[in-house]
Amino acid sequence: MRFRRHLLVVIAIAGSFTAAACSTSTKDLPYPDQIAADRAAKDQGFRTASDSPIPPDKKDVFLPLAYFPVDESYHVPAVLTPSPGEAALEMPTSKGERRQMRRAGLLKFSVKGQPLTLTAFVEATDRQMNRLFVPFKDPTNGTETYPAGRYLDLDRTATGLYDLDFNRAYHPYCYFNAQYDCPYPPAENRLAMPILAGERVRPH
Repeated sequence: MRFRRHLLVVIAIAGSFTAAACSTSTKDLPYPDQIAADRAAKDQGFRTASDSPIPPDKKDVFLPLAYFPVDESYHVPAVLTPSPGEAALEMPTSKGERRQMRRAGLLKFSVKGQPLTLTAFVEATDRQMNRLFVPFKDPTNGTETYPAGRYLDLDRTATGLYDLDFNRAYHPYCYFNAQYDCPYPPAENRLAMPILAGERVRPH
């Protein structure tokens, strides 16, 4: 795994690292054990990779990564309604840049009985759209999670049905290292209910 610093690859890298952690050997495990194994693999990668996003002098500060307890009620099915005309927008980033993105569609789902929506995005130049980027904010930001929000990645499906798992929500790399340039979730992806799943800030 290469932790390059260009924004074009930050999203892809984070997603591919998560996907790599989900090895075929863990898929046969009970769900909580799958999550535990994938988290252990991510910790190991962040600690040992020569170009880890966490600076060497900060590894004891951030590792092991902190998480909410695994809660299967945050692992839900979602339906993607494609965005007509592949609507585009500029997404602000942590370094004051404006990233050209396109709306891939609107994800509709329910968590704990509450209907919710999130917009899925791709880079403006991405025509294959094999992997969807879902940045989001919720009321935990600034207290239990990184103030700028968290991310999810989804492999695109032909059916429009998605496996949305907030237990796999992760912090952008700029949480660990200000040298990274990370997109901020737009207003349309600010959830009203707290998402008590996935990565959280580690108590210091």
